[in-house]
Amino acid sequence: MTTPDRPGLVSLPLPQFGPPAEAAGGCGAGCGCGDAHDVYDLDPLECGLDPDLAELLAAAGLDPVQVEDVAHLAIEEDLDQGVDVTTVATVPEDAVAVGDFTARQAGTVAGLRVAEAVLSVVCTAEFEVERHVEDGDRVAAGQKLLTVRSLTRDLLTAERSALNLLCRLSGIATATRAWADVLEGTGTQVRDTRKTTPGLRALEKYAVRCGGGVNHRMSLSDAALVKDNHVIAAGGVAQAFKLVREEFPDVAIEVEVDTLPQVREVLEAGADLILLDNFTPEQTAQAVAAVAGRAVLESSGRLTLDTARAYAETGVDYLAVGALTHSAPILDIGLDLRAEE
Repeated sequence: MTTPDRPGLVSLPLPQFGPPAEAAGGCGAGCGCGDAHDVYDLDPLECGLDPDLAELLAAAGLDPVQVEDVAHLAIEEDLDQGVDVTTVATVPEDAVAVGDFTARQAGTVAGLRVAEAVLSVVCTAEFEVERHVEDGDRVAAGQKLLTVRSLTRDLLTAERSALNLLCRLSGIATATRAWADVLEGTGTQVRDTRKTTPGLRALEKYAVRCGGGVNHRMSLSDAALVKDNHVIAAGGVAQAFKLVREEFPDVAIEVEVDTLPQVREVLEAGADLILLDNFTPEQTAQAVAAVAGRAVLESSGRLTLDTARAYAETGVDYLAVGALTHSAPILDIGLDLRAEE
């Protein structure tokens, strides 16, 4: 909600929980949702986080309850059932501060609303935020991303957990943006994998989207991906495809191949998508010609920013890059306290 006496600021009230806090549910300790949402007939968007913030998360394709879970886990890990001893000892209980989340280096930002969720979990009174940029925006070094006014103790206690998530997600978005820029003007898109941090997959794949990439399957149940070990277990690439199709007729099936003859084999079997593993650009061009649009083609292995354009110019549909999530460095972002103007 907009704060009338402070144009441009948003006031985020404390969550108002219905059932007792002891009945912790899926939103983390203190949420008060109980063992099941239907016991209390609560809408997930009204559970724990400020409804406006929850709506923003949902509009971005994130589950607000899951984001709140992550926020609770991060804070509980940092406090370890205690308190922020340095902050409690040095900061008066009623002190108020203004803090700027500021980019220390240029990049693409992602996770601003996730950082707000951490603040929402920590803050013991209403806090105000001024949003200077949005997820997916390119930012310069020194640029303010988010300004927060809250009790100083709360802001300092939330600082590291909020920054850990914001820096991590912005690093992924920045790495993805570099690939998307290289591929601009071609019909090829960069795509992530399941090589994600346990518990953070939805957030990390969201960061890929913020950087201009697209998502592969979210889980093992979304789609089938027949890889070399499945082929060995099934007795052949075509046989593996056949078994998956028979067992799950409505699931999209991607098949990993290592050679051009295998491309023709799985194409004749009816594969929806073919993963070209460790093909050179020249071999990829041959595969594109052989398939002639009858299946979607994805390249993996041997891919670098330096070679990405060469692969894209073969006409392949996707480049699968696990490094987007498993090796992206953080984007350096800091929190600077300042006096109110």
